[in-house]
Amino acid sequence: MSRSLFLPRRRQLIKRTIGTAGVLAGAGSIGFPYISRAATRPVITHGIQSGDVGSDHAVIWSRADRASRMHVEVSTTESFKDSTILAPINAQPGNDFVGKRLLTGLSTDQDIFYRIRFTDLHDDKADSETITGHFRTAPSRSRPVRFAWSGDTAGQGWGIDTNRGGMQTYATMLKHNPDFFIHSGDT
Repeated sequence: MSRSLFLPRRRQLIKRTIGTAGVLAGAGSIGFPYISRAATRPVITHGIQSGDVGSDHAVIWSRADRASRMHVEVSTTESFKDSTILAPINAQPGNDFVGKRLLTGLSTDQDIFYRIRFTDLHDDKADSETITGHFRTAPSRSRPVRFAWSGDTAGQGWGIDTNRGGMQTYATMLKHNPDFFIHSGDT
């Protein structure tokens, strides 16, 4: 390649690079959304849980990896239309970074959807991922109840057969639409 053909392309590349850098430098004043590094964001360490479910109440809880604030949103629809955002609670070292919330005034035999996320106490823009959960309150009258039970489903790797699509047992239990699920042991 001749030197005269190379120089104009190189000059164009340098001009474009400088121009792009100028645009990006000026873009800081436009107001891009805050992006935090993953290390600054709280991590939900043990998923989210619900329990002690009655006909009009339940307890939900979760645990973060650091001092943070737990935010909870509750709805009777999976789309979270007309949801209720509860006052946040702090998850501190004294309670092992656990946030626990008693939900009261729930309707009987009602599907309840909830979302939990944590915000770092020292950086209110550093949020964990949001995890969604679901439970159904107990009925007020006697009726047949369906439940599923499972225990030690992946004991020493035998419960996971990737040749058959992984842990199909959970999908099968979900298809039966149980009123509740008891999981005893590890996965």
